[in-house]
Amino acid sequence: MTVLSTQPSLTAEQRSDLEQTCREVRASILREIGSLGSGHIGGSLSMVEALVTIYSRHLRQTPATKDDPDRDRFVLSKGHSGPGYYATLAHFGYFDPAELLTLNQPGTRLPSHPDMNKTPGVDMTSGSLGQGFSAATGIAEAQRRRGKGARTYVILGDGESQEGQVWEAGLWAAQRKMDNLIAITDYNDMCIDGYVHDINDIAPLDEKWRAFRWFVQVIDGHDVDAIDRALTTAEQHQGQPSMIIMRTRKGHGVSFIEAAGVANHSMPITPEQVRAGVAELNEEN
Repeated sequence: MTVLSTQPSLTAEQRSDLEQTCREVRASILREIGSLGSGHIGGSLSMVEALVTIYSRHLRQTPATKDDPDRDRFVLSKGHSGPGYYATLAHFGYFDPAELLTLNQPGTRLPSHPDMNKTPGVDMTSGSLGQGFSAATGIAEAQRRRGKGARTYVILGDGESQEGQVWEAGLWAAQRKMDNLIAITDYNDMCIDGYVHDINDIAPLDEKWRAFRWFVQVIDGHDVDAIDRALTTAEQHQGQPSMIIMRTRKGHGVSFIEAAGVANHSMPITPEQVRAGVAELNEEN
């Protein structure tokens, strides 16, 4: 396990601002999925700190530069968590937050899984698990050949890490010493079928990625400072692609959703529950 510096990379004010943004994005996710009545809420909530830290401090892309060929790219390989991705994009100005309430409705630009041909800011269509990670390696290789210094960030799930395609792409990226590829695994140990360790245990995940010649860090996925330090370390590392393994809790931030366990992969949510969840997030402020 890579041990990160114990010195914080964020000031107290920066940390507070990021944590507040996380609460706001989580509230948006609740309202978004609540407008539909159900959806992939657990995995959307578990990756919020990573998304907010990437878009706040690391991704060299803005709504104004989203079509620049030399921009950094972000790929959400675990595409079923699209609602969390959309809430983040809306918060950072890629489209009007009011559009979140059209999730998966006829004519929407926000389908259940990300579509680069519909949603402003989405760099790669995803949904069929494993394929987003493979696409991210291809994007990173194209960036490397362009020689402009752009990076690709990709979040994948622990459930999809059971798929062989992920490991084929991992070998390919390592062979090419693709140090502009920064991957993050949302390791909450739950997937649609139950607990990952009961179905097809991927542990020890850090040792596997090291054996595949990746630079590996293991962190608390709900600590914005740890995420920020890990991303900075990965960006500075040379000669290997980077894997950041985030230990997370599915449904984190909203107690009744987290308590639902594996059932929160995709669950119904009532207007009353939306209000209760938003109130809980506001109490943390």
